[in-house]
Amino acid sequence: MFLDKLEYKSKWHERTFVKVNPKRTSQVCSECGHKDKESRKTQAKFVCTSCGTKLNADINAAKNIEARAFASIR
Repeated sequence: MFLDKLEYKSKWHERTFVKVNPKRTSQVCSECGHKDKESRKTQAKFVCTSCGTKLNADINAAKNIEARAFASIR
């Protein structure tokens, strides 16, 4: 129901609304794209096993979700 309301308000304000599947976004490096569940060190810590990028796990996942959203509207 929440997503329905967001979609309605987006249309009302002439904005683009994109639903993104967040599956495995916390296991993929937002910098190099390497996927490895071992990169998710703790609930809050992400360290890429390929390039060494260090981020908060939620920030990393959010960057991946944003990239997926932009890729789907191009």
